[in-house]
Amino acid sequence: MRHALTIDLEEFFQIHALSDVVAVDSWDTFSSAVEDNTGRILDLLDEASVSATFFCLGWVAQRKRALIRDIHARGHEIACHGHLHQLVTSQTPGAFREDVSKAKSILEECTGEGVAGYRAPTYSITEKTLWALDVLEELGFSYDSSIFPIYHDTYGIPDAIRHPHRLPGRRLVEFPISTVQIGPVNMPVSGGGYFRLLPYPLTRAALRSIEKSGEPFIFYIHPWEVNRRTPRMDGMTVLSRFRTYVGITRSFGRFRSLVGDFSFTTARNVLCDRGLLETPADGGCRSKAVC
Repeated sequence: MRHALTIDLEEFFQIHALSDVVAVDSWDTFSSAVEDNTGRILDLLDEASVSATFFCLGWVAQRKRALIRDIHARGHEIACHGHLHQLVTSQTPGAFREDVSKAKSILEECTGEGVAGYRAPTYSITEKTLWALDVLEELGFSYDSSIFPIYHDTYGIPDAIRHPHRLPGRRLVEFPISTVQIGPVNMPVSGGGYFRLLPYPLTRAALRSIEKSGEPFIFYIHPWEVNRRTPRMDGMTVLSRFRTYVGITRSFGRFRSLVGDFSFTTARNVLCDRGLLETPADGGCRSKAVC
């Protein structure tokens, strides 16, 4: 079974944990590390002959067009992560549409291809922002990967469907962030801080259990998470600092193990495998393997 490997392409200073510390209009004053960090991931994926989906921030793509073209040229899927990494819960429908539409246009200009997938910053499509799915469908997206079926102080829809599915009454397909169900509770095991916090054998066992259930999982990581020298920023809360930096010194080694332990491809390919998306006539399930 093939699983979805996804990278949320953004700079370290753009994460939600720093949104009260670093203003958007100051982003250009920071030294960029996204090319070096992403390069490590790309080289590893080349070495393993693995394709992935890169959910790219429009702000980054606008300034690093060559990076987006390189990712695309290496056979990876380019998907959308919005433009300014703002929570959907903090935006009006009009502002959300403008933000996402701008990012989608920039990405499509970079690659010359349509963008099929979207992921909200910090998984911020919640019960209060389900209207965002209407906007995504209107903008021409084929799938979303924003819904996290867990309890969390910032995001999550705890009772959401846990496997890839077509949203009721919509053309849009949802690929929710993967969890393991323990009793009545869904436990996050598929990336980010959870990947850095939990011992890798436990993560691997949890992902194997999803695989054995007959469902694919979707894994996510950020380029700044594979750099042990990602800057430590002042002004963060104790909880935010823990979530951001826990396990960061060993994350790249764990990521290398993960890529070797499972069969990965793009999110779009997995949804094609499941019959939830059609393979376009132009072979749009782009991969180093045949869809």
